[in-house]
Amino acid sequence: MRTPPFVLPWAGETVLPATLRTDHDGVSYVDPDVDRAHRDDDGVLWEAWGGRQTGARIYTRLQPDRQHRAMRLLLCATCGRSAGRTAEGMLWLLPLLDGPPAEGTSWEDVQTTVPPSCEECADRVTLQCPWLRDGYVRLRVREAPMIGVRGTLYPRTGEPGPPEDDVAVRYDSPDARYVVAQHAVRELRLVTVEAVVPPRPEDRTPGLCAHATAAPAAELGALSAHTAPALAAAVAPSTPPEPA
Repeated sequence: MRTPPFVLPWAGETVLPATLRTDHDGVSYVDPDVDRAHRDDDGVLWEAWGGRQTGARIYTRLQPDRQHRAMRLLLCATCGRSAGRTAEGMLWLLPLLDGPPAEGTSWEDVQTTVPPSCEECADRVTLQCPWLRDGYVRLRVREAPMIGVRGTLYPRTGEPGPPEDDVAVRYDSPDARYVVAQHAVRELRLVTVEAVVPPRPEDRTPGLCAHATAAPAAELGALSAHTAPALAAAVAPSTPPEPA
């Protein structure tokens, strides 16, 4: 039986029309109750959602509250239960958008908005998710600290220009006061590659998958996601240098 991914929104859920303001202290909701309800333990403001879990699932985005919960508590992105864990580490599945990685590619310090997976869902979702059918890497991760968020970055008071979408911001950055977060970011460390599975385009059909974003540590803060018809995704592990 197919289980709609835990981190995807329902059609009955939507962004709340909560008014924002910016000042020298950062970005905030005008309503103080809404503002308090949507700040995390690091003081970062999160996009406010409401509505009911009714209708169809929306496969083009992540529901910020559940993505944040899955990343914070290390829950499976598909079923919302505890992620798989062995002596080698926690299980992560990341899509390969550009085909098999080069020999010697390192997945150490990759940064991702993809929550981990449990063992049961990992086998099923690789058959159902069209972007994992394009190839994926199966990782065991021993350390995965939450290091920041992705979201909409608002200009400081007096600065020109519109808000910038899909910006990666570290918790220790001055920009953290001016971002409205949509996704939490973890950095994968002490990584063991269990398998690199090549694309299977002949099997590709619409299915289950969540938004995926991953990149080397050096690129956090200047990362834009590739756009695909059913989701935005980027996976950019560290590749070995070419010989001189």
